[in-house]
Amino acid sequence: MEKFKAGTYKQQGGYKSFTPFYVNQYFAWENPIIDVLLEQAGRLLGELNAYADIIPDVDFFIRMNVSKEARDSTRIEGTKTELDEVVLPQEEIDPERRDDWEEVQNYIEAMNFAIAELPNIPLSMRLLTEVHKRLLSGVRGKNRGPGEIRKSQNRIGGSSFADAIFVPPSAPEIPDLLGDLEKFIHNKSLHIPELIKIAITHYQFETIHPFLDGNGRCGRLLIILQLINTNILTKPVLYLSTFFEKNRDTYYDSLTRVRTTNDLEQWITFFLNGIVETAQHGIDTFKEIIKLQKEYETKILTLGSRTKNAQKLLQFMYTSPIVNVKTVERKLEISFSSANRLLKSLVELKILEEITGHTRNRLFVLEKYINLFRS
Repeated sequence: MEKFKAGTYKQQGGYKSFTPFYVNQYFAWENPIIDVLLEQAGRLLGELNAYADIIPDVDFFIRMNVSKEARDSTRIEGTKTELDEVVLPQEEIDPERRDDWEEVQNYIEAMNFAIAELPNIPLSMRLLTEVHKRLLSGVRGKNRGPGEIRKSQNRIGGSSFADAIFVPPSAPEIPDLLGDLEKFIHNKSLHIPELIKIAITHYQFETIHPFLDGNGRCGRLLIILQLINTNILTKPVLYLSTFFEKNRDTYYDSLTRVRTTNDLEQWITFFLNGIVETAQHGIDTFKEIIKLQKEYETKILTLGSRTKNAQKLLQFMYTSPIVNVKTVERKLEISFSSANRLLKSLVELKILEEITGHTRNRLFVLEKYINLFRS
């Protein structure tokens, strides 16, 4: 990649925009660390796939992973929603924090839509514009062209284009740049490892910045779509937003360094380190989930006639780990008093914790389970 040229700066009146060069070409690298990381990433992703295949009802746990990804991806953009809030119903959210909560919910909806549509719509800007429309629907950015490729200039940071941190290519250049990127994503004749292509795709997408708003969230969502589309993952069980959020400054600096110094290898190294770290964490989480499931099952077997309802409730709470009595009453189709007694029993068994301290409108959390996703 020593010959790689990221692009060129173009004078646009009182500022310069950056136009990336096309990426639909063969890439080779010299840094041996990349080969080591590719080997580690492939092994760990294979192991992560195996856990996703052997865990019963894995989709329940995937939904919690999606909630965590949504929280972390939107946090990179400045929202402050905590994971506990993500899984709460809207009526339980502090009105002052509801805008952030709605952005996270939009991300969850957009991701679920994209994954469901991937077998029907090719991985393309056609799909991503539909994703973008859902991301910005009814939230901050709703007036910034949801679902539309931008027709005007945008920027990252600064109070004006003159002092912006980064100004992406002008609007007329975008169609050709996106066309080249789509060709690169689907070009099977390049014989480049898919993880390398995904890393380059993310860099190029963020550099093109094709929307007026929501580019970071769309670009991070594109990563999981590529992992599934290339059959590296059979289920959506790996998300890099936590790694990017934890290393936010390095993440942005690494993307910038490609544009300013043409050093693509350092970005790919950073990206692959993220895959390795995130996949290992995912494996560890699955191991803890299996252990916790066994602990819960052993405890609820002591509940006698309430065991069956306790099992149903636990299965529901693997997706929605915070409930109130009315939710239990409705989901299990039992009386209010029966729901109350069941929750009391699960608190006594130290499976659930009551988190309000109130006598009414109480909330119960599957604390040990949600802790697995907080870390």
